[in-house]
Amino acid sequence: MATMTVSLPDPMKEWIEMQVEDGEYASSSDYVRDLIRRDRERRNEARLEELRRIVDEGLNGGVSKRSLDEIFADAEARARARGLIDD
Repeated sequence: MATMTVSLPDPMKEWIEMQVEDGEYASSSDYVRDLIRRDRERRNEARLEELRRIVDEGLNGGVSKRSLDEIFADAEARARARGLIDD
């Protein structure tokens, strides 16, 4: 496991120490790892919601005169522009 040094203002450091003392977390590292996991989950959920919105928009958009290849290319370009898929 890698090590990282982080500087925090005293109130934040004290907050983390209180969470550990209360038995909520085993260590300050455990607390930070939990925050990172939650942030990743939140961001992934936001991406999923955006994809759902795009699908709903497509389903409610009616019949297109474009070819299937054109539709997929446009959808892929939009998803890339929004950071929903990698290049």
